[in-house]
Amino acid sequence: MPIARAYAVALVGVDGHVVEIEADVGKGLPRFHLLGLPDAALHESKDRVRAAVVNSGFTWTNEKIVLALSPANLRKTGSGFDLALACAVLGAGEVLPQPELDGTVLLGELALDGRLRPVRGVLPCLIAARDAGMRRAVVPAAVLAEAGLVEGLEVHGASCLADVLAFLQGGGALRRPEPPVDDVAPDPPDMADVVGQDDARHAIEIAAAGGHHVLLVGPPGTGKTMLARRIVGLLPRLAPQEALALAAVRSVAGRLPAGGVLSTVPPFVAPHHSSSMAALLGGGSGIARPGAVSLAHLGVLFLDEAPEWGASLLDSLRTPLEEGEVRLARADGTVRYPARFQLVLAANPCPCAPAHDRDCVCPSLVRRRYLGRLSGPLLDRVDLRARMFPVTALAAAGPAEDTATVRARVLAARGAAAERWGALGYRTNAEVPGPVLRTRFALPRSAVRPLDAGLRAGQLTARGADRALRVAWTLADLAGRDRPDEDLVETALFFRDRRAA
Repeated sequence: MPIARAYAVALVGVDGHVVEIEADVGKGLPRFHLLGLPDAALHESKDRVRAAVVNSGFTWTNEKIVLALSPANLRKTGSGFDLALACAVLGAGEVLPQPELDGTVLLGELALDGRLRPVRGVLPCLIAARDAGMRRAVVPAAVLAEAGLVEGLEVHGASCLADVLAFLQGGGALRRPEPPVDDVAPDPPDMADVVGQDDARHAIEIAAAGGHHVLLVGPPGTGKTMLARRIVGLLPRLAPQEALALAAVRSVAGRLPAGGVLSTVPPFVAPHHSSSMAALLGGGSGIARPGAVSLAHLGVLFLDEAPEWGASLLDSLRTPLEEGEVRLARADGTVRYPARFQLVLAANPCPCAPAHDRDCVCPSLVRRRYLGRLSGPLLDRVDLRARMFPVTALAAAGPAEDTATVRARVLAARGAAAERWGALGYRTNAEVPGPVLRTRFALPRSAVRPLDAGLRAGQLTARGADRALRVAWTLADLAGRDRPDEDLVETALFFRDRRAA
């Protein structure tokens, strides 16, 4: 019998690799050999595939079957190869024509009765298939809407193995995805709901305009969480490619909403302070799954009650904050997940956390130890720090600006930054490396005089000076200026002052 070939996709993180499955049916004792570094779930597919083929009304050969998954040095994990394995075997038995298998990616787990069950990561799998030049794909009907988000690939959905085989034999049709549905996002919480807190509101506006990280410190009930949740309403919508990249991460994590809607709203992820390292950064047995930092990609990661988090968890954020990705090493290999997010920290000023500081019963040493749980290296990466104070009279607080008004300024500032940095490949001030700021866009000596003074006095690190400079550029964009002056640099340093938090 001839050798047949079918195609599937192996995922390593959010990176897909097209896998060629070669099937050889020949003389020998009836055995099923699976080659090419399959994991335990893929080894078990032998019995699932055999039962599914027989229960779909087809004959299973009693000869020796060898299935080779190429590239052979790439670890294959999961049950999503079942459909491709079954079609490869039937292709070798001349039940399916090879031309119909060429250029077709087959994804899905098989039940014993031949039903197709959904698998995780269909979206990044099909993106990889399209980029590798495949022309069409067959997926379980349950994930057809997700698969339809990938343009440039002919996508079909099936409910069972028998339908797939009839389709590949030319005697049946499969479901096609519905046209994409426009993303109708609910109105975000309004900034006008936050009473008072002018400094904190200004810090949130600067953070949204420049992509900066921010720390909010204040007693309970002052609006720290309210402000943090409203930053998403100030951010621009995601571009189609950004939305697709975020959807790929959610697909791998099993968090992609059903319905075929490609959300363009930046994510807001707020894990609990009891979360584990695997929940925050990603992890799990075998190939690690994405964690909260990756689910917050291109959006906001909010850590409430930040001093209650473990020191090792907080310090583990330092690499993602600098590099925009998280790398997870396991015995099966190292995976990379995108993690370019804005960090918003919220903290009470002390453990007892009364409504007013005058009622605090914590000794000064206890207060210092409490906020000292936020390490210096972590805080050095936080661009803005704002103190929030108790509201003493609701009636005295005048009407606050709403989200639409603040968002207009934020989008204008982002547009100015994108125009300035676009030729260099950056879109926000927070992304620009320090050497670029100090050389190609160097400010006059008079403007950076406060930074030099802070460096000489030991109040700033070199990293801190660069971050203050980025904030100063954001302040200039919000003010409609071409470049920051000394006053704006001093304002940026005010928001970095540890005493402000």
